[in-house]
Amino acid sequence: MHSKSVKILELNFERGWRGGERQTMYTMSGFKDAGLNVELLCRKNYPLQKKANEKGFKTHSFTSIFGVLFFLIFKGSRYDVLHAQSSHILTYAILSKPFHRAKIIFTRRVDFVPHGKMTLFKYKLTDQVIAISNAIKGILTDFGAKDVRLISSAIIAKKLDRLRAEQILREAGIHSSLHLIGTTAALVQHKDPFTMIEAIRKLAAVRRDFVFLHFGTGELEQQMRDKIEEYGLGDVYKLMGFYENVEDIFSVLDIFTMSSEQEGLGSSVLDAFMYRVPVVSTNAGGLSDLVQGGRAVSCEIHQPEQLAAGIQSLLEEPARRESVARRAFVYTTERHSLSCITQSYLELLYEMGAGIDLSSLEKSLPHMSATQACKI
Repeated sequence: MHSKSVKILELNFERGWRGGERQTMYTMSGFKDAGLNVELLCRKNYPLQKKANEKGFKTHSFTSIFGVLFFLIFKGSRYDVLHAQSSHILTYAILSKPFHRAKIIFTRRVDFVPHGKMTLFKYKLTDQVIAISNAIKGILTDFGAKDVRLISSAIIAKKLDRLRAEQILREAGIHSSLHLIGTTAALVQHKDPFTMIEAIRKLAAVRRDFVFLHFGTGELEQQMRDKIEEYGLGDVYKLMGFYENVEDIFSVLDIFTMSSEQEGLGSSVLDAFMYRVPVVSTNAGGLSDLVQGGRAVSCEIHQPEQLAAGIQSLLEEPARRESVARRAFVYTTERHSLSCITQSYLELLYEMGAGIDLSSLEKSLPHMSATQACKI
C-alpha cells in the first residue's frame, strides 16, 4: 500500500478550543502534507469542526456520542487508522473495533493519573498508546500500559498582530512604558493561579514598574479577584479574560510565566519559546521536558518566592533574557516543528504496518531525512 492511499480518521469530540484541539489540527495538517488522506470525526457546530472545514478537511460531525458509535460501527472500516485524541473518544473506538478492525492509536495529553481496570483494559486493546511528555509516559507505564511511545506536540508560528496587542493594552489602560509580564492559563486549580498571585505580590513588594496580564477564564475567577483586591494588587495584576488569537500578546510581552501544579506538556510555553519571549515556569509534569537546559527559569511547584525571584532576575538582566529566549527558540524550531512531529508519527505508522511508504518521506517532508527521528 502506498502512503497516499492510507486513510486516517482523527477523533476528537471535545467542545472547546484548547491545546488538544489545536494539536489535532496540526496533526491533520502534517499528515496531509505527507500525502495521506486524513478526515476528522468531531462534535457538531463546535470550534474544531469550524476550523477544520475552513482548512478544507472532510469532517464527520455529530451532536451525541451515539452518532459517533454508529459511524464507527458502520463506516469505520473505511479507515486504516483511527487516531483518538482524548481518552473519552478512545472508549468508542475500542467498543467498535470488532466492526471496523482499524488500527487504533491514542495520544494522551493530560498528566492526571488514570484509574480502574476497565481503563487499563482499554489501553491494552489500543494498538499504540502515545504520550506527549516523559511525565505522562511515566504515569502510563506505572499504570500498566505497555510500550508507550513518546511523541511530543508541534508548534507552528503565525504572524503576530502587534497593533492588535497594543490596542488590547490601550483598552485595558496599560501604559506602554511598563514591563509586561503575562500568562495564558485557565483560572482552574491545576494551573495554580493563587501561587501566581502570591508571586506577583512578592514582586510588587520590590518594584512597581510592571503589570501582569493573566489571559483566561475559569471557575476560580471571583476568588482570584477577591484575593487581588485583598492584596491591593489591582494596579499590577490584570485579569484579562478570554481573547481569540491570544498569541498576538506575545509580540509585546517581556516575560511569560506559568505556575501550574499539573501540566501534560505546556503548549503555551512552546508558544512563548517560538515567539522568543523568555519564560519563568514551574517544572510540573511535562513542563520539565521544556524548561531544562537553560531554556527557561525553572521553579518548583507551589513556590511563589522562586517565581518572583525568577521574574526579577530576568527583568534585571537583559543579556540573560536574550540568552534564555535564544536557547528556547532554537530548541523549539529543531524539536517541535510540524515536520519533526509528523515524521515521528509516520515512522510509528510504518512500524505498525499501516502502509506508510518511508521512501516518500523526503519528498513529503523536505526538511527531514527519511531516518531522522524527532528527539524530545
